[in-house]
Amino acid sequence: MTRTHETYDGDVAGGDVAVSRDGLPEWLAPVDRAARTVAPEQLSRFLPPESGGRQSAVLILFGEGARGPELLLMERASSLRSHAGQPSFPGGALDPEDGDPATTGPLRAALREAQEETGLDPAGVQVFGVLPRLYIPVSGFVVTPVLGWWRDRTPVVAVDPAETARVFTVPVADLTDPANRATTVHPSGHLGPAFLVESALVWGFTAGVIDRILHFAGWERPWDRAKQVTLDWRA
Repeated sequence: MTRTHETYDGDVAGGDVAVSRDGLPEWLAPVDRAARTVAPEQLSRFLPPESGGRQSAVLILFGEGARGPELLLMERASSLRSHAGQPSFPGGALDPEDGDPATTGPLRAALREAQEETGLDPAGVQVFGVLPRLYIPVSGFVVTPVLGWWRDRTPVVAVDPAETARVFTVPVADLTDPANRATTVHPSGHLGPAFLVESALVWGFTAGVIDRILHFAGWERPWDRAKQVTLDWRA
């Protein structure tokens, strides 16, 4: 799925599914280059099993706000059974109508889920890349991260409060600020990167992917890895 330019036939909220790097802003070039060269094991130590797992996709959507480049995130409702209360990328499991998980399915799923969760208009999103599939052992999800450029911005909001507590954007400048970075300590003993931004603690899968994108795009700044945040046992 790391192709340089492809156009697919198929409807997502009334539009075609496309992968294109044409017309991207210059500041996204490092992310685009990294997406085409990074290996799965460079992103995570949790890689998909040879068989099994629930196919899913997330949308990693870059936009440009008042303070420059930013990312779209959402906070999951605290009542959910899986990853309750966690900030995350929009996304979810593939539906049969999304199509083939090995080709176009993740693209459709990422855009569809983002629309359902945040009210995002997929017509304003340019998908420019796909990262290698990763794995979330605790939930059994095989996740395809889909990279998007928010070319034409439209309002976003928590569509269903039962699923989404809030939708927000985070300036990339805040994500790269060493003062906002920390290491989470899970009760299991696992250590992972975290970001304290927009009154939220971003950790787990989402923080891990952001951390690797910042690193391989050359945006990462030295930060104090000894600064730790202990997670609740329910995390």
